[in-house]
Amino acid sequence: MKIEILYVPGCPHQQPAFERLAKVLASESLSAEISQVAVNTEGEAKTLLFPGSPTIRIKGKDVEPAQNAPGLACRLYSNLSGVPSERTLRLAITATRKRERHGSEKTI
Repeated sequence: MKIEILYVPGCPHQQPAFERLAKVLASESLSAEISQVAVNTEGEAKTLLFPGSPTIRIKGKDVEPAQNAPGLACRLYSNLSGVPSERTLRLAITATRKRERHGSEKTI
């Protein structure tokens, strides 16, 4: 499972987001490599469709799709925090696992 945390350098929510994600993965008995991707310029933000820092993507899908225009900004999640809730992360992980199972069943 490919997981990325995209962030603006100096973002105070980058490390808490990483820690919360690692905690949820551990509680689900999953291991995954988490790549941390610095977004340094407006151009990179637009290319990556980066809605704000931090953004967590699992297999390329945002854990909480945002309607924000791409740019170098802080991100606010539905829990009114700069870090997605454990529930949001669990739901995204579960949805990804279901897609993986469904996709692998179709190719057999």
